[in-house]
Amino acid sequence: MKASRPRVLTQEDFDRFASLSRDDNPIHCDPAFASTTHFGATVAHGMFLFSLLCAQMQRSNPRPVLPIAQTLMFPRPTFVGDGVAAVLVLNETPGRDRLALDTEIRCVQRGRTRTAAADEQITAQGDAVLLVDASADTLAEAARNDAEDAARPGAPVDGDRTLYHLSVGQEASAIRSFSAGDIDEYVSLTDDGNAFYTDPVFARGRGFGGAIVPLPLLAGMFSDLLGTRLPGRGTGWMKQSLRLRSPARLGELLTASVRIVRLRGDKDLVNLATVVTGDDGRVVLAGEALVLVRNLEDKRALAAA
Repeated sequence: MKASRPRVLTQEDFDRFASLSRDDNPIHCDPAFASTTHFGATVAHGMFLFSLLCAQMQRSNPRPVLPIAQTLMFPRPTFVGDGVAAVLVLNETPGRDRLALDTEIRCVQRGRTRTAAADEQITAQGDAVLLVDASADTLAEAARNDAEDAARPGAPVDGDRTLYHLSVGQEASAIRSFSAGDIDEYVSLTDDGNAFYTDPVFARGRGFGGAIVPLPLLAGMFSDLLGTRLPGRGTGWMKQSLRLRSPARLGELLTASVRIVRLRGDKDLVNLATVVTGDDGRVVLAGEALVLVRNLEDKRALAAA
C-alpha cells in the first residue's frame, strides 16, 4: 500500500478547481447554499479528489505512468478542513506495460464541519489502470481493446421516463480547449507533475505530438456539465467511470457531452453517458456517470414557488 502525506483541504482549493474546471456548482463554491443541503457545508469536486490520486500514482512509480482508466465512487462527502490521504494498492499486474490499482481517498483528519468520531473514513474509492512507460502506440492498442469490450451489449435497465425537469435522452455539451497556463495551475493545485502533461519534449519522445491534457481535467468537463447544466446546479456526483481512448492536445477544441440514459425517481438518481471528442471527431474520453439530484436548484425553486 502506498499512501500520500495528508493534505488539509481548503475552500480556496475548491474555488481554484471550480475556476479550472468551470464547475462552479454551489455545493462546492457557495457555503450559504451548501449549508441548506443534506451535506451541510461545501464539498470537494470528485475530479479534484481524482487529481490527488493521479498525483500519488505519479509519485509512487519510478517509471513514467499514464492513467488511462478510472472508476470512482463517492460514498461520503469530503469537506473543507478535512485532512485526506490518497491511497494506492496494487491489484494486479496485467503485463509489463500496465498496472491495475485499487484507489482510495481517506479522510484521516476531521474538519470543523465534521461531527462524527475521528476514525478514518473512505470518501472516494475505485480502481485504476495505468500504462507504464506509455507511448502513443501502447495507448492506441489499449484503446482498441477497450472499444471492443465496450461494444458488447449490456442488459437493458428499467427506469422512469421523467424526473423533475429531466427526461431520458436529454443532452448537454460544452466546447473548450486547455492551455499551458491551465496545466501550470493544475500542477500547482494538485501536485500532479506528470511529465506527459508538463514536458513537451518528453511527450514527443513517446510518440505524442506534445504535452497532453491530464485525465482529471478532461473529466472536469463532465463535472462542469453535470454540475451546472444537466442535471444542473446542486447535482452531487456519486460515481464516474473513465476510459481514455486518445490523447488530447493543448489548444485543441474539445467537445464534452452528457446524455441521460436512466432516471430513478425513488432514489433521486440519474445515470448519464459521458464522452469527450476531439476537433477531428475522434473519441478522446468515454464513460458513465451516476449523480444525485436531491439538491437541484431548479427543483428547490419549484417547490418554494
